[in-house]
Amino acid sequence: MTVPDVTVVIAVYNTMPYLTRCLTSLVEQTIGRDRLEIIAVDDGSTDGSGRELDRFAESYPGTVQVLRQPNSGGPAAPSNRALERATGRYVFFIGSDDYLGSEALERLVAAADRWDSDVVLGRLVGVNSRHIHQAVYAETTADVDLFDSALPWSLSNTKLFRRELIERYGLRYPEDMPVGSDQPFTIEACVRARRISVLADYDYYFAVRRLNARNITYKSRHLERLRCAQELVAFVAGLIEPGRGRDAVLLRHFAWEVAKLLENDFLGLDREVQERVAAGVRALVGEHLTDGIRDRLPLEARVRLAAARYGDVDHVLAVIRQDAELGIPPAVVDGDRWYAGYPGFRDPTLDIPDAWYEVTADVADWIARLDTVSVAFEGTRALLVTARSPRPDLPELATAVRIDAGGAAGVTLSVVADATGTTVRSRIPLDRLLADSAPGGELRTIQAHVEAFGTTGAAALRGPRRPVPRRTVLRRGTRLHVVTSTTNHKGQLVIAVAPVTPSRFVARLRRRLPIGGK
Repeated sequence: MTVPDVTVVIAVYNTMPYLTRCLTSLVEQTIGRDRLEIIAVDDGSTDGSGRELDRFAESYPGTVQVLRQPNSGGPAAPSNRALERATGRYVFFIGSDDYLGSEALERLVAAADRWDSDVVLGRLVGVNSRHIHQAVYAETTADVDLFDSALPWSLSNTKLFRRELIERYGLRYPEDMPVGSDQPFTIEACVRARRISVLADYDYYFAVRRLNARNITYKSRHLERLRCAQELVAFVAGLIEPGRGRDAVLLRHFAWEVAKLLENDFLGLDREVQERVAAGVRALVGEHLTDGIRDRLPLEARVRLAAARYGDVDHVLAVIRQDAELGIPPAVVDGDRWYAGYPGFRDPTLDIPDAWYEVTADVADWIARLDTVSVAFEGTRALLVTARSPRPDLPELATAVRIDAGGAAGVTLSVVADATGTTVRSRIPLDRLLADSAPGGELRTIQAHVEAFGTTGAAALRGPRRPVPRRTVLRRGTRLHVVTSTTNHKGQLVIAVAPVTPSRFVARLRRRLPIGGK
């Protein structure tokens, strides 16, 4: 029996109609079905996904295998079961609502064979405005280092892995983690790998944001996410020796999984849950967050983690409310040092080191922090943004101020100071948003850029305190796009650009029409 070049593993739970496109993209791969093995595990689906898997298995009996099991609550158990059956030289994991470029597997396997790579990343792109961290895909390279690159920010399992590596080290998914179970697997594979390679020359993987439901990652509760963050941090601490390498990986976990526990939605949790989450974060920060990690954290994450580490829940709430309700805190200038004047700064009852608040090295970024006052569409021509800085001296400090949406530069209309701050008005032409928009749509953060102190600082605009999503429909050629201004999970102002596809149109109709369509 010929050994397939690659086994594709799919954990499936209620992903129709997306599953059809996923499976179609696999059986139509240019690598050829004789070199391909697809193992799909139906994790107790109830929406017709099982029937669709059977249809593909009947149509491609030598390629598609279907396994079934009761619902396990996450992708770990079905992924592990598929790994036990895998026979390919390489293994590739795909989400059952995602899909591949037609040449993806052929290119990935060829690169792994050419470079003798144990892990190969192919460029991921987001569909339906799903955000994908792109830094690791800046260029094609045969060698990328986990500890000295952007790889820690791309730890999903959507990569090609040499199966011999997986079996040599017994790599499997922790089945007690409903969220993030692919990360321990991916991290250890990258630590053990002789060579990790990146391909940035093709759109290999299309990661889909569902229109009809939210992924389990986004739906999971704070206490579940806390437990998963604890397991991730403990796993990394047990796998990697203390030092620069461990810090490089843990930076990602503190800036993402841990910091997300203290985002603005923390304010709406029950007091008991707030207490438990704050206690868990306090323990993680106290045991594992080094000065090196602290100094590389974004400011908001840094001060919130400091609040949990040194204060009680009420102090954590005060810090979050500063961002969510009160706006940009004042700057404290002490000689040649700049600090963010959040609650707790130099509070003798807390004794938090100044380093948690210092912004001296990034003072231009600090000055670029603006609060959104209003957002409005100027027909289909432009987005008008009015933002506010708490600094009356902004025009004196900055030689230039502009606002843009990703790569779409805005035109500054006015910068007007008064006794309590400075108001900036900007116009962002919408045709620039569409000019280089990805085929599947994208999410762009609105940023302010300030030239000050001999450098250019940048900061995402904080969204309106009472956000009201606004949208318009634009035409580019024969295609229509929906452009929406809203806020993201960090409370930042963002613009979503999404093509109007048949599936999006149907999903929007379903949301608007009563049950039965009457």
